[in-house]
Amino acid sequence: MNTNINNTALPDEAALEKLANELFRQADTGNGIPGQEVVAQQAIPPSVAGSGQSPAGILHGNNINIDNPQTGFPDKNLQDINSSSIAGDSLFSPALRLKEYLPYEADPAHLFNLQAILSLIPVDNGMGLQLPGTVDHALEDVPAYYFLESKPALVSSWGFDAYAVKKDFPILSEHVNGKPLVWLDNAATTQKPQQVIDRISHYYQHENSNIHRAAHELAARATDAYEDARKKVQTFINAGSPNEIVFVRGTTEGINLVAKSWGEQYLQPGDEIIITHLEHHANIVPWQQLADKKGLKLRVVPVDDDGQVLLDEYAKLLNSKTKLVAFTQVSNALGTITPAHTIIELAHQAGAKVLLDGAQSVSHMRTDVRSLNADWFVFSGHKVFGPTGIGVLYGKEDLLNQTAPWQGGGNMIKDVTFEHTEYHNAPTRFEAGTGNIADAVGLGAAIDYVNKLGIDNIALYEHYLLEYATRLLRQVPGLQLIGTAKEKASVLSFTLQGYSNDQVGQALNKEGIAVRTGHHCAQPILRRFGLESTVRPSLAFYNTCADVDLLVATLLQLRAAKR
Repeated sequence: MNTNINNTALPDEAALEKLANELFRQADTGNGIPGQEVVAQQAIPPSVAGSGQSPAGILHGNNINIDNPQTGFPDKNLQDINSSSIAGDSLFSPALRLKEYLPYEADPAHLFNLQAILSLIPVDNGMGLQLPGTVDHALEDVPAYYFLESKPALVSSWGFDAYAVKKDFPILSEHVNGKPLVWLDNAATTQKPQQVIDRISHYYQHENSNIHRAAHELAARATDAYEDARKKVQTFINAGSPNEIVFVRGTTEGINLVAKSWGEQYLQPGDEIIITHLEHHANIVPWQQLADKKGLKLRVVPVDDDGQVLLDEYAKLLNSKTKLVAFTQVSNALGTITPAHTIIELAHQAGAKVLLDGAQSVSHMRTDVRSLNADWFVFSGHKVFGPTGIGVLYGKEDLLNQTAPWQGGGNMIKDVTFEHTEYHNAPTRFEAGTGNIADAVGLGAAIDYVNKLGIDNIALYEHYLLEYATRLLRQVPGLQLIGTAKEKASVLSFTLQGYSNDQVGQALNKEGIAVRTGHHCAQPILRRFGLESTVRPSLAFYNTCADVDLLVATLLQLRAAKR
């Protein structure tokens, strides 16, 4: 038996080769035509980890506690459908077929049915592990997962067909190196549904004009489309008014806008800004620049070995000099979901403003800026299935109107003389010049698409897909997951012993699998773990278990080549 870095028992080389071959087969058949009869003869190894912790790196077993999905418990090799113990350490028990556990789309309809999955997950009723069997999970019995503000309606009859969704994205039919594209680089950018592509094309064909100022028909069409997109964003993130939605190029520009407008205007020498160790460079560099320019102090909240923010240490940093707390809701490098409500509340108690970076959260979980109560919230359109070059800065309306513009020019003025300029209120005061009208309209179409699927449905599906991927990745000898927080979104950073990260990325690319390798514009947090880079697969709702199977099978083959 081999042992990985967590001292987890791993199968021998022959069993690993068998698993790799089986996963390749599942990946091939899983991408077939709906209705094709596919039966998975092999099982997920019972030694997989990360059960109910969404998933953490702590090794608990396969079992999810439905009453408290943030905890897990040892699997004892699981139990079969009759609750009889599975004997021995068999890697491939017939009672544990791939299609029976978690969202495996190799069933005839390729349908992920939440109720069916929940009914197959072992639970502890105090008398040992039992399979609920045909128990009908009523709405009130469905766990309130950390990534949901509330339980989704009609959850007991809900289904999610990832294969049907994938057909909405033309680029996912591409072939790379003669293999079907498997897009696992979603944390860098997401792909675009045909609905978004068509909406942008329609704009240029039928509406193209500058907005707000002209009296002709196309100007009216373009203005209506642009402002309608603003209202869609407002509703999507539950802002109080469309006046709180400022269109920018993306998250980076939104953060820089706050730093170079509000920060320049209100922060004074000796004031302090708090960020966390998890931050993207875009939420570090602008504050460093401002601190150097104005004599401010930048303070950093540490994280633990799982990549979780240390709230006790954060509380110690807060003081009367703290004027701003800027942090990410989801780490782009580790996938850690931060305790945003708590961080924001503590900051406000100290009298500080808060900027929340939602670039990696907005496509994975419901965003409610009024519930979060951040003063600013920023995200990029291309991370939420919209175009590149468009993003959003949300700001509380009074705060925006009290902040001087950071750029001057047309559209943002009420009146100009050579002696004085009077500015519009938000959002126009921050949208100088001709904006990215077409891509704002495209972002509105992307939000329509996400709303059609349902953000809570997306969150649930991705949660189970992340569980599935983490359990299989833990079977790869020498693979070390980086970022094992209890609460995570769909990021799976890792290193593989015996290979550079670039070598892994290139090998995956030969199979058509796109992942990110490098420092992910988050060097400080990787260096916290003694690394300069990782391999980073990242998931979206159009990914399937067949995509994950191909990823893991390729990694197992790489390891087999080193023996």
